[in-house]
Amino acid sequence: MAKITLDNLAHSYLPNPASEADFALKQMTHDWDDGGAYALLGSSGCGKSTLLNIISGLLIPSQGRVLFDGQDVTHAPTAERNIAQVFQFPVVYDTMTVRDNLAFPLRNRGRDESYVAERVQEIARMIGMEDMLKRKAAGLTADAKQKISLGRGMVRKDVNALLFDEPLTVIDPHMKWELRTQLKKLHHDFGHTMIYVTHDQTEALTFADKVVVMYDGRVVQIGTPEELFERPEHTFVGYFIGSPGMNVIPAKVEGSRAYINGSDFDLGAGYRAMDGKVEIGVRPEFARLSQTEGLPVKVRRVEDAGRHKIIRAEFFGHDINIVAGEDESIGPDMTRVRFDPAHVNVYRDDWRVAPSGEAA
Repeated sequence: MAKITLDNLAHSYLPNPASEADFALKQMTHDWDDGGAYALLGSSGCGKSTLLNIISGLLIPSQGRVLFDGQDVTHAPTAERNIAQVFQFPVVYDTMTVRDNLAFPLRNRGRDESYVAERVQEIARMIGMEDMLKRKAAGLTADAKQKISLGRGMVRKDVNALLFDEPLTVIDPHMKWELRTQLKKLHHDFGHTMIYVTHDQTEALTFADKVVVMYDGRVVQIGTPEELFERPEHTFVGYFIGSPGMNVIPAKVEGSRAYINGSDFDLGAGYRAMDGKVEIGVRPEFARLSQTEGLPVKVRRVEDAGRHKIIRAEFFGHDINIVAGEDESIGPDMTRVRFDPAHVNVYRDDWRVAPSGEAA
């Protein structure tokens, strides 16, 4: 296990990058705790896999350092970093049996055969392949091969870190839930430092203690699922986390009031004067339809999602979403919307602005 430090790290695939736009990874400095379970979350092309490959040693960064427990491993090959990595598509030895595939990392390090047999049996049970240990990997489905690849990554207990690059892409939905549960148990039992790359917010939020949200080559927020939901530090985090995502609405903010097309409402806290692009962000869960209170809104349609309803509405020319309870009646006379002031965030040029007096 290891604490992972990214020190002044940045990377460009161009030989002579001339501007920030030329970097696939923008400059960053972060510490990831020893034994932490992290998810790297973001849309395709945001830099998640690039960052993971730098941590694993498959890429040398254009600038900055990678440290494991304070030791500089920036130029150290993957084998010397003592990590296990599982890729998006299965990497298995087709000519070997499932048993031998799982045993390979342990035998390669000279472990005793009795320990190898015990550990392989444990991992096979974890991934649901106990009855397939004698089968050759050739001819197995992609889903089964990925389970082997995942198991081989988990079979060693002595690694500095376990790195997963969208490992459940080819796994069927039910098995995804099972394997995420097993990964959480593995982390709880052995305390490995784990980094899990995904574009799926459900995978990230159910797996990780802390989620690292990336956007356009930059880490825009590291936080618990609750922090990402309650206080998105960037409008992308608000949009990407949650279903539906956060409503982001242009506004003018003066003190404790937000003004939208001449109408205003209380923010529940005071803000300093600000220029640039100013917006408010409020999650659909913290918006409520009303007959008499709030600002004017036009309901377009109501979608029944089972446990709740999603109201699609127009608000001063902007599309917004409102979440209502499954038993809540939505009448034609409900033409106003009010926001819970305690859950409204203010953004300037996409970054959250703290209210006056709040610790940054």
